[in-house]
Amino acid sequence: MKALALGISTIVVLALLVVAGVRLYSRESATIPIEEGYGPNPTLPPPNPKPIPTVNIAPADSWPEGVTPTAAQGLKVNAFARNLDHPRWLHVLPNGDVLVAESNNPADKNPSFSIRGWISSVVMKRAGANATSANRITLMRDADHDGVAEIHETFLEGLNSPFGMTLSDGKLYVANTDAIVAFPYTDGDTEISAAPEKIVDLPAWPINHHWTKDVIASADGLKLYATVGSNSNVGENGPDAERNRAAVLEIDLATRNIRVFASGLRNPNGLSWNPETGELWVAVNERDEIGSDLVPDYLTSVRDGGFYGWPFSYFGQNVDVRAKPPRPDLVEKAIKPDYALGPHTASLGLTFNTGMLFDQEYRNGAFIGQHGSWNRKPRSGYKVIFVPFANGKPNGAPKDILTGFISDADTARGRPVGVAIDKSGALLVADDVGNTIWRVVPD
Repeated sequence: MKALALGISTIVVLALLVVAGVRLYSRESATIPIEEGYGPNPTLPPPNPKPIPTVNIAPADSWPEGVTPTAAQGLKVNAFARNLDHPRWLHVLPNGDVLVAESNNPADKNPSFSIRGWISSVVMKRAGANATSANRITLMRDADHDGVAEIHETFLEGLNSPFGMTLSDGKLYVANTDAIVAFPYTDGDTEISAAPEKIVDLPAWPINHHWTKDVIASADGLKLYATVGSNSNVGENGPDAERNRAAVLEIDLATRNIRVFASGLRNPNGLSWNPETGELWVAVNERDEIGSDLVPDYLTSVRDGGFYGWPFSYFGQNVDVRAKPPRPDLVEKAIKPDYALGPHTASLGLTFNTGMLFDQEYRNGAFIGQHGSWNRKPRSGYKVIFVPFANGKPNGAPKDILTGFISDADTARGRPVGVAIDKSGALLVADDVGNTIWRVVPD
């Protein structure tokens, strides 16, 4: 008991140092260039766990007047909308209006105290990710087509940490943290006052470790697909806490039945239909605490009934010995993801480029919003990238699209999350620390 108390005291002191702004590193750091953590065959060094994981936070800051992210050569960026309240996710309506989910993690309903949970809240607060959720969706309209939204209207209020949105057959579906709800929508509406129609409950409390849920409709409008992240890092809270989690769920709208479509996906977020193959693709955040080089987040197609490894293995059949009890039978079935996105990059946003505004090299490829690491040395992510595709599959090295989110003072002026293609074909990027929607177009 004395050793346990000493351990807890040490952790508390470390957390208090983080609160005070002291940057903490374990002796662990990356051993390979970040570029080797991208692509269909990333380099996977041996795990390098430490008693104290690396904590390397970029403290939240703000964009100075007149300063924007840096766009890639041949592109330019401007602020489509500013002064939002933690904008996380985007959806473009058929008439060109843009919906923005202003949202953050919900209030904790778990009555039990955990050191891990407390430290996580400390870390997230310093990173600008622990503010009170606005719980609303805002509509923005660029009526004069100058690339700046001059109309900002509160579209929906009273939601519960909303994230994903999808429009299908005259209904707007919203993925709250605990349920998918629907609202009637008519083209041109600038607000909705109707009461929500609950479609299905989603896994949430009492732990609700990964609170963000995305949703997308099938082309025929008969089904919804929703992402639900795990309730732990590597299964340490037990199997009951992971029921219908770490998965993409399929919802039959006629019966309201839910089934697991694909599993073993630690924290899936961005859902998008591949324009060439019709397959469902998703961006996934992988596990922590086995070193700065592991495990790369990834972009992958998801097969009906497919299992992608979590928590028993990663990037295919690389066994994670921390998962107890081991499941060699599931490891044998684990599908290798299509494309690694770098370790700890927190790749959240995903959209395929179906527009015609960008050059041919961008056609049908994927834009990825990388929110940025908190536990890698050196940092990774904090940018928007593009993954080229050919014949429906990733084809080549990623390209930086927006960078400059980390200031010269080593603070995070912004953190990109959701990405979307607007009606003109421009790329929109939700920046939840900079409270801005950025718009990227050819120069």
